[in-house]
Amino acid sequence: MVPKIKQTLWRWRGVLIAVPSVTGVVIALRLVGLLQLLELNAYDQLFLLRPRESVDERILVVTIDEPDIQALKQYPMNDATLTQILNNIKQHRPSAIGLDLYRDLVYEPGHADLVKLFESTPNLVGVQKVSKSADSAPVAPPPALKKLDQVGANDLPLDRDGRIRRGLLSANDPNGEPMFSFAFKLAYQYLSQHGVDSNLTADGRIFAGPAIFQPFDGNDGGYVRENSKSYQILINYRGEIKQFRTVGVMAVLRNEVPPELIRDRIVLLGNIAESDKDLFYTPYSTQLLGAPKRTAGVIIHANLISAILSAAMNDRELIQTWPEWAEWLWIFAWTAIGGISCWIKRPTEQKHQFLFLRRWRLLLAVGCLAGSVVGAFLAGWWIPAVPAFLGLTGASFLAVGYLAHNAEEMRKTFGRYLTDEVVSNLLETPGGLKIGGERRKVTVLMSDLRGFSALSESLPPETVVTMLNLYLGVMTDVVDRYKGTINEFIGDGVFIMFGAPINRPDDTQRAIACAVAMQQAMTSVNEQNHQLGLPTIEMGIGLNTGEVVVGNIGSQKRAKYTVIGNHVNLAARIESYTVGGQILISEATLKDARCEVQIDGQLQVEPKGIREPIMLYDVGGIGGPFNLFLPKPGDAMLLLHSPLAVEYTVLEGKHAIGNLFQGTFTRLSESSAELHTDHTLDLLTNLKLRFLLGPERSQSEDVYAKVTRKLDGAAYCFLVRFTATPPSVTALIQTWLNQNLERSSIEASAELNSVDS
Repeated sequence: MVPKIKQTLWRWRGVLIAVPSVTGVVIALRLVGLLQLLELNAYDQLFLLRPRESVDERILVVTIDEPDIQALKQYPMNDATLTQILNNIKQHRPSAIGLDLYRDLVYEPGHADLVKLFESTPNLVGVQKVSKSADSAPVAPPPALKKLDQVGANDLPLDRDGRIRRGLLSANDPNGEPMFSFAFKLAYQYLSQHGVDSNLTADGRIFAGPAIFQPFDGNDGGYVRENSKSYQILINYRGEIKQFRTVGVMAVLRNEVPPELIRDRIVLLGNIAESDKDLFYTPYSTQLLGAPKRTAGVIIHANLISAILSAAMNDRELIQTWPEWAEWLWIFAWTAIGGISCWIKRPTEQKHQFLFLRRWRLLLAVGCLAGSVVGAFLAGWWIPAVPAFLGLTGASFLAVGYLAHNAEEMRKTFGRYLTDEVVSNLLETPGGLKIGGERRKVTVLMSDLRGFSALSESLPPETVVTMLNLYLGVMTDVVDRYKGTINEFIGDGVFIMFGAPINRPDDTQRAIACAVAMQQAMTSVNEQNHQLGLPTIEMGIGLNTGEVVVGNIGSQKRAKYTVIGNHVNLAARIESYTVGGQILISEATLKDARCEVQIDGQLQVEPKGIREPIMLYDVGGIGGPFNLFLPKPGDAMLLLHSPLAVEYTVLEGKHAIGNLFQGTFTRLSESSAELHTDHTLDLLTNLKLRFLLGPERSQSEDVYAKVTRKLDGAAYCFLVRFTATPPSVTALIQTWLNQNLERSSIEASAELNSVDS
């Protein structure tokens, strides 16, 4: 159970990291208010996206615009004119009259008549500005209406961006006394006349019919620590001025308005002229082209009245918000969706069904989020859009970034087993992972350490691994330098190809140059071995060029990018003929090189599986742009004063066949010897031999060698090249060579003295 849980957690590690992290960051940004303006702008867009609502026939707005002011020839209009206008409205029996004009001062003539009108019109409501701001001061109400308690606060709370999204239901006047807002008083008049109860609940909240108006909290919706003094609500705007019936004040003054437009309606009288500066930005102010347009305060009051009436009488939803914990859960949910949508990258079992869903799931998630927010708003709910979007996209990008990081790490990991070119071919090329192959001409390079298997038997496993890692690390750097592709490491051997997966015109030239550079790099390898107290090692290299099959070989569950074909096998055979420090190439490779290749020798061989003998060439270097050459052998063989007895057996592969044979070494160097025997030996025969030491003919450790040449002048005399020499035997050979040098020096000195005498 526990391992399964661990496996599941590891499988979803990206989501488990991204979702909590992004959620925490988004919520933190929200709490400090950095997202407020973005959320409020998104809130405005919801109003613009919402289908246009019908005209509210319960409200009539009598407007005063610039032409009306010019026609009145006096503004503010005198009390006599205002009295005439109000009387013309009153005679048609409206439900309520809202005077959205400040009349704290007397404008003669006609003030006495205006006061009488105020006192005789119980459904008339005037305005009072109760709050003080940086650019405005409180404005007193008409005294006559104040005495009759027919005054409402017409203050409109401004958001930080200067827009009005909230309205007042009640506020405290300058004396600290509570008073209802202008809009609520008018709505109350209308509701009372239509039998709809309005009052306060036991906990002090205002209700009208079935609607309970939840007071605005400073953190509702997208707000953060916003001023929530007085009784505020979010205005569920019906729309702009077009969503209300309007008539000009001059038409009312001339009594040209049809009575049915006034009867049983709430009639608002207010200024919409630019010169009055009673204009504000609202959610509808945003314009794709041009400057934002402003809305007159009387139209905003009309929207607030309409929202109250519609909630009480038509079940039209008020703008509601979630509690903070629900908003956090909402943000977390969409963050999780974003993280999961981008983390799930594995195809389903049904490969073709709903493929587009997998490719476009992030866009689909964004679309679902947008649809959810818009749908909720149409139902009267304001839910966070910006934080959810940031969580969704943030978690998606973080998950993608984590996947990209993992992919890069995977690329680096695979790069330890495959070249960058192979990895790119597998991961980035269309069909790169498809099982199958293609015919292509490549140059195959096979390298192997001579006698390393025997050497490893005498060393601790840890030491063997250290030697291999050092050697393979250096070789890998060389191969990368010449843009070869390491197909695999085969024990102490390296299988390299040139021409796949990337084909270049100079593949064969670079393969030969790489082989020479690899042999040159063995000097560095052995220097490091000596520093670590490790023995010297040697490498043989074989190359062959030809057409092979290249591709992903295997099954759907497990495959390998490789090359197969007879030419690969031939390259392995060629490598088996080499001795330490040697490079052998086929005739096909030499012809395809098309450049200056130094050939130090050649030999004809008959590899197994090949019908005809083939010619191999011993490479000493390559000219042209590479200019790489191997050093000449510096260990000349010394004539031994007394032959060194040996016994040997012929090897087939790594196994001894036949009997033991006797022989002697007459000439010797650190790497080679001249073998005299009574039996014939084929060229390139592998031998396992032992030195017979002293009169008792005690045997040394096993030494491995290869017959490289039949010497002229003797029937059974051969040059053998040591391929694996134990340290103890190496020490013996060095001792014998030194002794022979000393003896030769002594004899030469004695001969010189004799001549002088």
